[in-house]
Amino acid sequence: MSALRHGRVAAGGVDSPLIEAGPQDAGEAVVFVHGNPGSSSDWTSLVEAAGELGRAVAFDMPGFGKAAAPRDFDYQVSSYADFLQAAITELGIDRVHLVVHDFGGPFGLLWGLQHPQAWHSVVLINVGVMPGYTWHSMAKRWRTPVIGELVQAWIPRSGWRRVMQKSSPRGLPPEFVDKMYDDYDRGTRRTVLKLYRSTPDPSRTAQELGAAMAGLRKPALVVWGAADPFIGVEFAERQRDFFDVEDMLILDDSGHWPFQDDPQPVEGAIVPFLRRHLHAGVPG
Repeated sequence: MSALRHGRVAAGGVDSPLIEAGPQDAGEAVVFVHGNPGSSSDWTSLVEAAGELGRAVAFDMPGFGKAAAPRDFDYQVSSYADFLQAAITELGIDRVHLVVHDFGGPFGLLWGLQHPQAWHSVVLINVGVMPGYTWHSMAKRWRTPVIGELVQAWIPRSGWRRVMQKSSPRGLPPEFVDKMYDDYDRGTRRTVLKLYRSTPDPSRTAQELGAAMAGLRKPALVVWGAADPFIGVEFAERQRDFFDVEDMLILDDSGHWPFQDDPQPVEGAIVPFLRRHLHAGVPG
């Protein structure tokens, strides 16, 4: 494993924690984008593994983890894509291989559509272009005024542990569940409500984004925990309509966070994919 470095990146009015491995000044990098709930530390092991191949970075997205969003931040997917570009530019990265999960999918994929020359490959973990997808039950509560505030008002650690462990047949590492809880403070809960309420119906936007994505045919690896209670495994195969899917890993007993509940096969799929694409086409 490559040694992990901790730092910060100031971009778009956001001061965000950063984890990084591999050559610090390389212009090509694997950029990991977390979802909800999440932070850069979700990716620690995979950043270390990718750092053996090249530069790998992950940072907290605005309003999540320890990255406080500015007072005037607009909680649109496009605003998160703009932050990604600002952070990537600040870090001196001009060739990107995305690894995205959950809401990190919309953030990263919109960035990719906006910067196709800089975007070279993608690993999709329980997310992608999903025509026909409808909001899961908790998302519907978050999107509903008053009900969402009530749901977020008081979340005991014991209840959090119980719900999260039910999301995976294999069970999630207890330390990961507790880390997510610690990150899910009141500021992050407000971020979640604003983000979900400002995001249009994903099925409708998938039609528009899907056509643009299919035109690019970016190389992709699809990783999916088949027991995900939030996003059905039927969407895994659909990614072939939009990406040049080179490989697909379906884990029958994994849930929404397969890189946490079954990390070895996930790393075993991601590392060879990244090895094929890092530095490909770059003059030596």
